[in-house]
Amino acid sequence: MPIYEYEHLEKPCLRGKLFEVKQSIKEESFTQCPTCLGPVRKRISRIGIAVQKSNSELRDLGLTKLVKRDDGVYENVTQREGESRYMEAGKPETLPDLSRIISD
Repeated sequence: MPIYEYEHLEKPCLRGKLFEVKQSIKEESFTQCPTCLGPVRKRISRIGIAVQKSNSELRDLGLTKLVKRDDGVYENVTQREGESRYMEAGKPETLPDLSRIISD
């Protein structure tokens, strides 16, 4: 069910100047606050849209993405020059070199 945002047109009540309400799309918009019965209007709110990043975009952002390939074996799909393609449990030399990515 969508969440709609409403704004008090006069003095805010206990809900504050803005408040959110879960409503069906089929329901009529509020014209009065359900708490104080003061006049309100529905606001147009921003929505969040997440766009998936490619492995190269993640690498360019300084992130490391490991994908499990076998028991204790992970593939570094954001591998940088000089890094091992596979990270294996118990082999620290296969870990990504974070000092090249993270700085003070």
